Amino acid sequence: MRSVEPWVARPLSTFVTESAARVTLLMTPSGQVIAQHGFAGALDVMSAAALGAAIQSSSQELAVLMRWPPFRTMVHQGASQGHFLCRFLTPRGWWIGLVVFGTDTSLGLVQLFFERMVKELVSVTPQEDRPAEVLPADFEADLHASLRALFGR
Repeated sequence: MRSVEPWVARPLSTFVTESAARVTLLMTPSGQVIAQHGFAGALDVMSAAALGAAIQSSSQELAVLMRWPPFRTMVHQGASQGHFLCRFLTPRGWWIGLVVFGTDTSLGLVQLFFERMVKELVSVTPQEDRPAEVLPADFEADLHASLRALFGR
């Protein structure tokens, strides 16, 4: 379990334990990683964050084009594993959660414990000014610092 924001670690750890998630990633809509569990390397985390953010963004645009309410959750249930992608609101703005789970749990349990994790994250978010949603000029340096924090390098 690695987290850029220390206050995120406990709610994420509880979620992983309760839900039996294999892999979990919390990120901003721009793909900036907040916390992760279960990834083997930094490249996997970066790829999953970029793809998860892109899927969420393109799904939002599809909803706009079709004049539907915005999609909040997307799920794929395969024979041996499922994927759960969910956009949720925190005091720090919108975040995205990506969860991969196996047959030792169910989508219902993942959703239940994910909602509990979101409530806990909201309750433990430090009371600071909301950061700007625009990528900072030193985004690449921040990304590398975040990855070093997530993987202890």
